[in-house]
Amino acid sequence: MIEMVGYLGSALVVASMLMSSVVKLRVINTIGSGIFAFYALIIHSYPTALMNVCLVGINVYNLVKLNQKDKSYDLVDGAQGEGLLRYLLDYYREDIQTYFPGFSPDNGADLAYIVCCNGSPAGVLLGTDSGQGTLQVLLDYSTPTYRDCSIGAYLYSRLPSRGVHTLVFAGEESQAHAAYLTKMGFIKENGAFVKHLD
Repeated sequence: MIEMVGYLGSALVVASMLMSSVVKLRVINTIGSGIFAFYALIIHSYPTALMNVCLVGINVYNLVKLNQKDKSYDLVDGAQGEGLLRYLLDYYREDIQTYFPGFSPDNGADLAYIVCCNGSPAGVLLGTDSGQGTLQVLLDYSTPTYRDCSIGAYLYSRLPSRGVHTLVFAGEESQAHAAYLTKMGFIKENGAFVKHLD
């Protein structure tokens, strides 16, 4: 029974390394390290316990930093084919395909926005203008480090100042992205996800 506790802690630590989201990695690693530290104390392996307690502390510290509300976001207008946008789409190509299986860089988008956090690119929105303030979304992607919904919340609060008041996503989405759209207030209408911005 005691060994099962150790196996559980080890399994969670290993599983955390498979997470693409830094936040999920930290949370699961913290739980796994905490369980393994408890196991190490039971079997009187104090160096192992100390190491795992330190890992818990490091993870908690980094989670607090990741969840700080004073992140400085900026919305940058982009253009299809420009250097930074092309680089981001190429660099994150495999991860983008995971969430947007039908996405192609040659998508004919006429509007592009890049969200930066403290100067680092953190998200990309590509779409086509359907007129009357409606944007047909082709890609709404956040990099793994910033996949906590704060990018989307910031982006959607700034788009009305760019003349965008309705977002429509009718593309092929993954189950994870569909869950994100629902969480962000999109409503399924006629087979598409729709969000009306304030």
